[in-house]
Amino acid sequence: MNWGVHDVFSIENYGENILGARIAIPKILQLFHKYDIHATWAIVGMLHCKNKKELLTCLESIEVPYENEALSAKHNLPNVGEDEQADLYHYGNSLIKMIKEIPNQEIGSHTFTHYYCLEEGQQIEHFEKDLQAVNNLNEGISSLVFPRNQVNIEYLKLCHEYGITAYRGNEKSWIYGPYIKEMNTTIKRMLRLADNYINITGHHSYKLEKVSTNPIINVPSSRFLRPYSSKLSILERLRLQRIKNSLTEAAKNNKYYHLWWHPHNFGKNTEKNLQFLEEILDHVEYLKGKYHFQSMHMREMVNLINSNKAN
Repeated sequence: MNWGVHDVFSIENYGENILGARIAIPKILQLFHKYDIHATWAIVGMLHCKNKKELLTCLESIEVPYENEALSAKHNLPNVGEDEQADLYHYGNSLIKMIKEIPNQEIGSHTFTHYYCLEEGQQIEHFEKDLQAVNNLNEGISSLVFPRNQVNIEYLKLCHEYGITAYRGNEKSWIYGPYIKEMNTTIKRMLRLADNYINITGHHSYKLEKVSTNPIINVPSSRFLRPYSSKLSILERLRLQRIKNSLTEAAKNNKYYHLWWHPHNFGKNTEKNLQFLEEILDHVEYLKGKYHFQSMHMREMVNLINSNKAN
């Protein structure tokens, strides 16, 4: 929702995408149910709050002292309404309930405050307060996706202490990694864009026995599912084939493939994005039959890895 982009876009510029996510989410869930897709929903903890009073209470003990204060969720509080009925951009309790109603959907964490673990000014004691707030949700959350892919290796031991057993790491290529403004060069952006259509950096599929497990399990990303672009619509078949080829490579070689996106990426051109997703899921269905491919969310990945280690 807006907590993920408040420091990048204004409501005026991006509000349509955020409201569109509320339309996209139930349709994504319908597809997941239809194709028996097990998914992890990494949710910003603030979206669990039912009203502004509860939100402010939760934030009392949390410091987010970035040198650039505009990055802080607290900086955005003047724009937050009283509850979900009044403010569809900053509350998501009804959506969380909807996700829980669909089988095989895991509620994970995107931190409580959309916390950036590599920005100047933040420190491990601030991150610990954020983890404590996640724990207070009483959701039994064990999977974490670091906002903007800012994985701080030094914080993983602390994650383990708070019951986090897995996180989503980054693709193994120099063009991928944490989103930090000064590191997000034009060359990297161009190469990442091209890599969505032609195989520049490989399939990014992984053998379970080769993933890092200490101190918690790294379930690296394979591919960010870019949203539909009318400017690049002529290349849509290439984009689809790039993903299908990598899924097939993973299925043939007993590897896993980790596809991810934000619901607000489907907030515009929703039907085209859903159609594209269904073509991917239809291919997954084919791979299930031919290669015994499976769909798993992050907690199930952890259980499988731990089971293999025990045997």
